[in-house]
Amino acid sequence: MLVRMTTLKSKLQEDLTEAIRARDELRSSTLRLTLSAITKEEVAGKQSRELSDDEVQKVIAKEAKKRREAAEAFAQGGRAEQAERERAEGELLDAYLPKQLTDDELREIVARAVEEAKAGGAEGPRAMGAVMKIVNPKVAGRADGGRVAAVVKQLLAG
Repeated sequence: MLVRMTTLKSKLQEDLTEAIRARDELRSSTLRLTLSAITKEEVAGKQSRELSDDEVQKVIAKEAKKRREAAEAFAQGGRAEQAERERAEGELLDAYLPKQLTDDELREIVARAVEEAKAGGAEGPRAMGAVMKIVNPKVAGRADGGRVAAVVKQLLAG
């Protein structure tokens, strides 16, 4: 049985092999954990399947977000060394994700979506769902959901 790999997943595996050869402990452990999260996602559900590049990207984004949250928790707990490692792992994973939108770019996309929602009759704080429906496909993978929701709330209130 021939298993076809997604290009992003195979890139992760090639980079893992390189990291192991280079004895880069941080990189190899981070990639190993990420690949196991991808495999876990592939076998979740009733039938195992191959993830698309978009789905692999979502797993990587989720893993990177976990690292950022852990870094914050360690920093607040006075554990600077662990926080720094988590931050480094997060940055390593960010390299596999699309470039994040700047605050200005995100604000511009949301502003257009708010106008579009208003044209469709949705206004005020209740328009949040309508605006998010318009914005999410445009920013998928390039902005954290919490960040997007904050900008939407801010522009709907103002």
